[in-house]
Amino acid sequence: MKAHAVLEVIALDVEDAVAAQAGGADRLELVTDMAADGLTPSARTFAGIRAAVDIDLRVMLRLADGFAAGGAEDVTQLVRVARDMRAAGAEEFVFGFLDTDGWVDLAVVERLVGELDGCRWTFHRAIDRAADRDGLRKQLADLPGLDTYLTAGSAAGVDDGLPTLLAEAGRRGEPGYEPQIMVGGGLRLDHVPQLKAAGIDAFHIGGAARPGGWEAPVSAESVREWRQVLDGR
Repeated sequence: MKAHAVLEVIALDVEDAVAAQAGGADRLELVTDMAADGLTPSARTFAGIRAAVDIDLRVMLRLADGFAAGGAEDVTQLVRVARDMRAAGAEEFVFGFLDTDGWVDLAVVERLVGELDGCRWTFHRAIDRAADRDGLRKQLADLPGLDTYLTAGSAAGVDDGLPTLLAEAGRRGEPGYEPQIMVGGGLRLDHVPQLKAAGIDAFHIGGAARPGGWEAPVSAESVREWRQVLDGR
């Protein structure tokens, strides 16, 4: 039996979520404000989506554009938002922060991990802007709950990052390389065969699920096309 490839779709609202599940998505990344590359949605939005679908949901923890967590007040607000999302029933999250030099902001990440108390989480595309990808992975290696890196291999997207993705896939099982690689960021269907051949089995789409652009909802048909390609049908 072929291993099932995970398909994660960005959802902004209930309509997106229902369409993504209908098309065969395994998981949703819940965000708002894609003009800022995806910020934390409201607890009300989370609750509505949770009531509408039964697939896994990962909630973005990010309050402003960029990959810096901000000052002490911003971090306190971020922790408060994480606590509120947990109280609303969220069990999986997406986050990742860098300092001004491009190194992982370990203090902020560890504070959030402590607040999430063992919840599973993804370190998102901040890794693609890190000063040292390998060093970042090793710094985060022992944090509880980290099971996925969302990455394009490059800040410029999968076209540029493909060699990095293939190299990191080849290091699976080494310290820092145990979490699943989920490829997203300029991902196209024609990238899939080479990625799958390297053993990569998780894929993330946003705009590719919306042929009408970000102002339009997720298309179940577009998601279904991805599902069929990932399943080899």
